[in-house]
Amino acid sequence: MTQHLKQKLSAVALGSAIALASGSASAYNLYSENGSELNLDIEAVVGTFSSDENYFGKTGNGSSWQEGYLKAGFSGSHALSEVNSLYGGLNFVSSGTWGDGDAGGNTDGSERRTAVEDAFIGFRTDMLDLSFGRQNFSIGDGFLINGDALNLGEGVFPDSNRGGAYWLAARKAFNQTAIARIGGEDGLRGDLFYLESDNTAQSEVELGGANIEYVTETGTFGATYIKGLDAVDNAKRDGQKTVSVRFQGNAGVENLFLSAEYADQSQGDNSDDANAWYAEAGWTFSDVAWAPQLTYRYTKYEENFDSLFFGFNRGYGTWFQGEVASNYAGPFGSSATIQHLAVKASPTEMLSVGALYFDFSDSTTFGANSDGHEIDLYAEWVVTDHLIISPLIGIYSPDNGNQTQNTSSDNFYAQVIAIVPF
Repeated sequence: MTQHLKQKLSAVALGSAIALASGSASAYNLYSENGSELNLDIEAVVGTFSSDENYFGKTGNGSSWQEGYLKAGFSGSHALSEVNSLYGGLNFVSSGTWGDGDAGGNTDGSERRTAVEDAFIGFRTDMLDLSFGRQNFSIGDGFLINGDALNLGEGVFPDSNRGGAYWLAARKAFNQTAIARIGGEDGLRGDLFYLESDNTAQSEVELGGANIEYVTETGTFGATYIKGLDAVDNAKRDGQKTVSVRFQGNAGVENLFLSAEYADQSQGDNSDDANAWYAEAGWTFSDVAWAPQLTYRYTKYEENFDSLFFGFNRGYGTWFQGEVASNYAGPFGSSATIQHLAVKASPTEMLSVGALYFDFSDSTTFGANSDGHEIDLYAEWVVTDHLIISPLIGIYSPDNGNQTQNTSSDNFYAQVIAIVPF
């Protein structure tokens, strides 16, 4: 159980949006017989946050707030034959924000909401998986799509209130989906998808597209096409086309990690085309005590690029680059050049510690210069089978003369996240 939690911690439990994928909540088996299974799924996450500075005109000298959510429901499957099965899930999420609301003014601390989160049904064979309904969906590394996880509240955009828990991203399911997954775990595979968002902050956009991947032992090659089918009051996304290519793997070298993606985008309103890309390389010193990992990444977002539904995927810094910058101060996945250096080590099997550095240049946020630097220090600690804790402290420093978001002061930021697997 503890090893399972360690893998879960490293893969999906932490980061700027704790983006647990649909169906990955802790499951308690209620029934399993004759090819039929019913599970009780529960996921609980809470966090406390503090920021010495506020952004986007939020009044007051800093903010202190808390966020939390509880996700609970059922999932199950029924075997129709040795290779065919039906499956589905239904769950609810209760979320809230307390205290001052977040430092970016996205929430004000009054948010409370309970609503259906996932409600889907699917049919699976050995080489085909068809599913429909409310569910999460991601592509590759989450650079373009990693769930509908933007969770605003009663802050600067009250018409987009989804119940708060902005940092924790309590709600990730698209409102309506139709997804066909074709192929197995190795070799050539692909996805055809239709996604409809009911998120006002995402212009309630509808997307269609295709994703193809070639999976090998040394890495995964991928290509994606995304077309904007409709959007509310957003001509840019209505008819928008995004094409990307990517690779992630070790290229046959055991301690090496490589990841890169290039995305080219044309806008539905005929405004300037834009692109975004990143290249990342990492090395694990497996023969050294604590097996430290060193990573460097270079990311370039052009000014008119729309980062769509990017989100947390494999740890702090993907794709929320800088806890203060990416969540509250900017840049927000557009109009920026970002250099990122990370080091991570594991003193024990149940404890990892890390440090992140971000340099933001050629950066504008809502028309204002947002160049600067950020340093974050964090830990990921599996305390028990039923408690995972991650503290983080950070310092965000706008460049001299940078008046973005009404402050040019250095900001000391702190947060503690607790995940409670049942």
